Amino acid sequence: MDEQALRELADERLRALAGPEASLREDQWSAIRALVLERRRALVVQRTGWGKSAVYFIATALLRELGEGPTVIVSPLLALMRNQVEAAAAADVHAATINSANPEEWADIEERVAAGEVDVLLVSPERLNNPDFRDTILPELTQNAGLLVVDEAHCISDWGHDFRPDYRRLRTLLTELPEGVPVLATTATANDRVVQDVADQLGVGGEHTDPRETLVLRGTLDRESLRLGVVRLPSAEARLGWLASHLKELPGSGIIYTLTVAATEEISAYLRDQGYEVASYSGRTDPAERQQAEADLLANKVKALVATSALGMGFDKPDLGFVVHLGAPSSPIAYYQQIGRAGRGVQRAEVLLLPGPEDRDIWSYFASLAFPPEPTVRAVLDALAQHGKMSTAALEPHVELGRSRLEMVLKVLDVDGAVQRVKGGWEATGEPWHYDAERYRRIAAERKAEQQAMLDYLGTSTCRMEFLRRQLDDAQAAPCGRCDNCTGTGYSSDVDDQAVQQAEERLRRPGVEVSPRKMWPSGMNALDVPLSGKLPADEQAGTGRAVGRLTDIGWGNRLRDLLATGAPDQQLPDDLFQAAIKVLAAWDWQQRPVGVVALGSRTRPVLVRSLAERIAGIGRLPLLGEVLTNPNTTPRSGTNSAQRVASLWSQFKVPEELAAKLSALDGPVLLMDDYADTGWTITVVSRLLRQAGAPSVLPFTLATTS
Repeated sequence: MDEQALRELADERLRALAGPEASLREDQWSAIRALVLERRRALVVQRTGWGKSAVYFIATALLRELGEGPTVIVSPLLALMRNQVEAAAAADVHAATINSANPEEWADIEERVAAGEVDVLLVSPERLNNPDFRDTILPELTQNAGLLVVDEAHCISDWGHDFRPDYRRLRTLLTELPEGVPVLATTATANDRVVQDVADQLGVGGEHTDPRETLVLRGTLDRESLRLGVVRLPSAEARLGWLASHLKELPGSGIIYTLTVAATEEISAYLRDQGYEVASYSGRTDPAERQQAEADLLANKVKALVATSALGMGFDKPDLGFVVHLGAPSSPIAYYQQIGRAGRGVQRAEVLLLPGPEDRDIWSYFASLAFPPEPTVRAVLDALAQHGKMSTAALEPHVELGRSRLEMVLKVLDVDGAVQRVKGGWEATGEPWHYDAERYRRIAAERKAEQQAMLDYLGTSTCRMEFLRRQLDDAQAAPCGRCDNCTGTGYSSDVDDQAVQQAEERLRRPGVEVSPRKMWPSGMNALDVPLSGKLPADEQAGTGRAVGRLTDIGWGNRLRDLLATGAPDQQLPDDLFQAAIKVLAAWDWQQRPVGVVALGSRTRPVLVRSLAERIAGIGRLPLLGEVLTNPNTTPRSGTNSAQRVASLWSQFKVPEELAAKLSALDGPVLLMDDYADTGWTITVVSRLLRQAGAPSVLPFTLATTS
């Protein structure tokens, strides 16, 4: 097929996908030509809505016409995969997906791929390193693929704002592709450094050993339909009140982004109270509920989804009328990516940012999950070398890492060839491994610079779209003429007083459950702690209560100030005392507590003691005593469950006088503490109290992270 015939067929496919008036952009054709005729590797960096998916679906159709194998698309999010399957059908391309939500379909899909009935197979990056998939399906898929597509390719670069270690597995996949298999990487959010990094990685393997051979097509990142603005308000209650007052004025339906899962639930509940049809959406939402929420938004059955970044890359609703952020992301590039959901198929969409003082605390928390120092990583390698194959849970007692950071380290080590995932866990390969300390230092510095740039965006008096485009190194960045700064007409900060009052009532409504631990961590014997399996029922804590979560947008701010590192130890403040009374009054316990016990604190003894005393007094309950901390032990940080339990194992003691009182009780005791993080302190101390004779233990804390 000559180039002219190929171009005509490509235009025909585009019209089937986008309508009879559609025609290919020159850069779209350049990418398709490079993939189909020249079998090259290409990186396309273009704004959201430009038509990147049209490139790979049309290229797929043409390659299939030429007798090539199926396209493999590596795609990061389930919402994105669902959109892509629907878009492929519009282009008369048969697509299927293998992901964590459809394991019951995998065998059938694999048979259809083998039979040539699937034109496009979408897989998550995590699936690439699943032992079964990697060892049995991937080799044949790699050898027969007609095209490899890396969607949201900024995820492959650890310089990118959304780096995902599993994406680095693609480096290995690229080296295993047969010569002549084209590769396409696409993204809307990559600055110069990320573009270079991705281009370098695309240049690995096969005949494409020189990154200069990668075709880079990069266009302007202006979004002509978006009107950007910032509204500063004095409190979380005012921000919610603003939403309730102005949401009806925003066009169509849209997305309200928050920084935490807890906030999605709080905000959606409040807006429903105000009469709005909204739903919450996060990584913890049930998969079926997530799919229904996406469908409702696409069909304009809801005014908004209140979502974390789990609803992000590639979600395609052309008429999405607005994106509002309650809380600023930590990077202007991440912000640009999220607001890109709006205004794809409408002339004007509203983009608003309502920042809060808690944003920086949340940024700091996520920054703390960065790649750990070398000795910690070496401990992971040493444990695997010494003990052989180990599961992630079995590794925890040997390393000072929480579960999520340990999994990240293992993925990076896997990509670097130092460990490999096998059935049942991980094992060391024995290959030498280098810790690139300077690179990790530079990446950490880059993250701090991104945070400062986000603060600069909030305060800039220049064009907001131009600011974001310059962050992405867009050489054509210029004032947009649409944002609040360009027009001099900012968004109203007026808030209905009643809406603020109702927001305050909602946010200041105290009380969350504190679920008890029921299983000891794996591998405690390795730490010389004789605990394993399920906690006996007569040693467990009951379901407790806390005034609020540290991540709440209501009580969270107050609690973070009280419990911040370096904050003075003090008597229980009256507002928190009143909140505690409300929580206790609403507690639907089966039997009223008959006594109060304080949990001895090294850091806030005054606060915990006053909490116990005041609750005992108002409830007319005896203050039975205090669980003592062992002065001969030094507490450790305990960054994962096993390490945490080991650090607590010999820290506490029930005095004989308290034990005597407990054994004489005929009802539950309230165990008072300031803060429940992992829940292990409450678990260990409740066990001691139960062993000392307490019939049951009901924990009560001011704050929790659960």
